[in-house]
Amino acid sequence: MMQVYLDNSATTKPSEAAVEAMLKSMREDYYNPSALYAPAMRSEQILKDAAAAVAAVVGSDAKHVVFTSGGTESDNLAIFGHMQMNRDGGDILYSAAEHAAVRLACEEAAARYGCRALEIPLTSEGQLDLVALESLLSEKTRMICVMQVCNETGVIMPIQEICQLRSRICPKAAIHVDGVQGFLRVPFSMKQCPVDSYAISAHKFHGPKGVGALVWRDGFRFKPMMIGGGQQNDRRSGTENTVGIAGMGAAIKAYPKDGSSKMLALKKTLVENLQAVLPEMKVLGLPVDDDHSAPHILNVAFPPVRAETLLHALEMDGIIVGTGSACSSKKGKHSHVLTAMAQQPAVMESAIRISLCPENTKEEILYTADKIIHQVEMLRRYVRR
Repeated sequence: MMQVYLDNSATTKPSEAAVEAMLKSMREDYYNPSALYAPAMRSEQILKDAAAAVAAVVGSDAKHVVFTSGGTESDNLAIFGHMQMNRDGGDILYSAAEHAAVRLACEEAAARYGCRALEIPLTSEGQLDLVALESLLSEKTRMICVMQVCNETGVIMPIQEICQLRSRICPKAAIHVDGVQGFLRVPFSMKQCPVDSYAISAHKFHGPKGVGALVWRDGFRFKPMMIGGGQQNDRRSGTENTVGIAGMGAAIKAYPKDGSSKMLALKKTLVENLQAVLPEMKVLGLPVDDDHSAPHILNVAFPPVRAETLLHALEMDGIIVGTGSACSSKKGKHSHVLTAMAQQPAVMESAIRISLCPENTKEEILYTADKIIHQVEMLRRYVRR
């Protein structure tokens, strides 16, 4: 039986390059990078190289990269760090597609700092509603938070258009982008798109868990959340996770340049094969060939078959898929994102998320399509009418 892992938006398998870099860091370069002796300078160089690798991907500078424990901390650092400097209330906006790390942080920031947290609606296809956003923006807007790629639907958000609205209506407002699902998979440049901060998480692109980064634009003001020894220019105190950072840097350098085009071709093959036999299948999000559809995420529903039932049936076939955000899938609630898209309960309850990585093969995708078709056709016979 073939083993196929298709829940890469939840986490990815660390690349061999990342594992080797981490082993070397633990065995040879285990010194504290803040120390003054020569071996410690090798550890410090690992941090510099990783920061440069992060910055190069998003068109920034290594001096504007701070290492964190992952995407959640990076989002929190940008949101709380910036909003606690706000002295006059105002509004913080976030899209209805946001991961809880952003959505709940915005709500908490409102409670802590006396501002209003306002949710930006989505269209039925999961795209941010730019008309609604324009109506929410005002001179009171202090921060706008939007993800680069929706972790559930794969919709690429119109960040360039958001920046243009900000420049016209509230030029002093900061824009924070959660790039956790977009980094390395969807092109993004802070030179071309003037956002103020950008968050990443290593375990989403074949690096280790427990490490990430926040990249910021020159002039973006934020207070640190951790106080102590003053590491990372006082941006985040605490001895750096050199092992994890080494793995992240190696994962970035090893990520294949043709990874996105390869995943998009596989995604299209999967949809074509499923639709040929299951034409009633519903793609949640934008069409696969839309320019704002990410190459690696596909959310599909096969009502009335329940997602959890199909997930476990596919697991018996050696296929691992997800059911939306891994952080909230065990809570038994309807997806916040799909609810914002006004999807019917029966559709939400049958939606599975298939997320690819560059290591997936056409053989795996054809096998997956065949097993999904078989399981859906079989399971439908047992659904109560």
